[in-house]
Amino acid sequence: MEIKKEYAVQMHGITKRFGSFYALDGVNLDVEKGTIHSLLGENGAGKSTLMNILYGLYQADEGEIYLNGELAAIKNPNIAISHGIGMVHQHFMLVDNFTVTQNIILGKEPVRAGGILDMKKAREHVRRIVEKYGLQVDPDAKIEDISVGMQQRVEILKALYRGADLLILDEPTAVLTPQEIDELIRIMHNLVADGKTIIIITHKLKEIKASSDFCTVIRRGKGIGTVSVQDVSEEELASKMVGRSVRLAVEKTPAQPGHTALELDRVTVAGSRGVDAVTELSLQVRKGEIVGIAGVDGNGQKELVEAITCLARCKSGMIRINGAEVQNTTPRNVVDHKISTIHEDRQRRGLVLNFTVAENAVLEKYREKPFQKHGVLDRGRILSFANELIQEYDVRPEDCAQQPVRGLSGGNQQKVIIAREVANEPDVLIAVQPTRGLDVGAIEYVHRALVRERDRGRAILLISLELDEVLHVSDRIAVLYNGQIVGEFQQEEADEKTIGLLMAGGKRYAENG
Repeated sequence: MEIKKEYAVQMHGITKRFGSFYALDGVNLDVEKGTIHSLLGENGAGKSTLMNILYGLYQADEGEIYLNGELAAIKNPNIAISHGIGMVHQHFMLVDNFTVTQNIILGKEPVRAGGILDMKKAREHVRRIVEKYGLQVDPDAKIEDISVGMQQRVEILKALYRGADLLILDEPTAVLTPQEIDELIRIMHNLVADGKTIIIITHKLKEIKASSDFCTVIRRGKGIGTVSVQDVSEEELASKMVGRSVRLAVEKTPAQPGHTALELDRVTVAGSRGVDAVTELSLQVRKGEIVGIAGVDGNGQKELVEAITCLARCKSGMIRINGAEVQNTTPRNVVDHKISTIHEDRQRRGLVLNFTVAENAVLEKYREKPFQKHGVLDRGRILSFANELIQEYDVRPEDCAQQPVRGLSGGNQQKVIIAREVANEPDVLIAVQPTRGLDVGAIEYVHRALVRERDRGRAILLISLELDEVLHVSDRIAVLYNGQIVGEFQQEEADEKTIGLLMAGGKRYAENG
């Protein structure tokens, strides 16, 4: 490998082992200055591990790192920061009740004579960065009061405030709406135009094509190669990533709907601020169909799901499962009525992070046979059940059943949740952002699994911020805006432009003249 100063970073022969498992095996990465460079790979391929080594969170067992042509020993994040490297993690590291400015300067606070914190200087510094790169965030807003997309900008600002010239973004679009994704790409191009270099960890092919100059593919810990993004198609990238051809479109036969399994009748739910987040919403989901809800984040999706699963109270209206009313009862009652839920927030709602993968696999079934007898858990049956799910859903590493689930990548955590909820054999499956954080191979599998469950007679409610997912997987599509259903379409009638207009409140504007 030739070492060149025009490369912001060169990683040569990087190997990382965890016990006998090779997370990385001799991986090379060359990133030119002033470019956006994507790292593409399946869940557990080693992308985040490679970047954690560059940022000093891990140490490589073998290999070398060169920054601007000079050999560098990055033993911790402070050294990485001193070299001008900043990293925005997939799960943000912000203090919710601090302001934007307080979070940005935390650990590097400007002080006046006598050691007094100079908030005026800090706020001015933050404002200059905001204006320079078009980040558009209020320096005085509290983190708990701003959107996820804005929180991500705060993380980027934290890195820029510390002088980052090389930014690592770990799955930066996993929690963003389509509009926020477009805005993030615009911000990235602004940063590159100013001479910054960006490495994106991702598996979203459309966004790689829209944002990146180069893409390095990693498969099961090995480097597959680097390509110029403009020279390859999404299908070619997908094939390189998973080692086989991948169907990006969902194949399914027409739905054969049966009787109504889930009925929402004029449901109203209050939001966190006391204002109604869902208003007089009515919707039916029948057995043997997938009903997709399309909408921009923050239009009542969270509150609707919490009401159905009895994590929040309905102010009015009824929720029926197979004709039985369940509103304002308990989450256990909902589970007992055969509703399974893939929650949006996998770490807070979907998993107990300190439990093992096997324990998480039976969270809703541990009280039942064959997992317990006379009040005593059958650890052997639980482990066997978990290993079956791990194999069927390709959870990695394959020997993870007895490991804490917090040690898995985000995508593999998601696979554990999906496997568990489908294995519950529900009458109604609520899937909220089911493919968030998954690679195209896993997305293909999840979509096929949803269609398979539909064909087995399940009623499926799909709530996704990915409009393509809603359009391709659903049999019927309802558009949610400001807590109300403002349009409903059969899949064959659905038009992306019309649905996008309704998602933005276009119908209301038209009605108002």
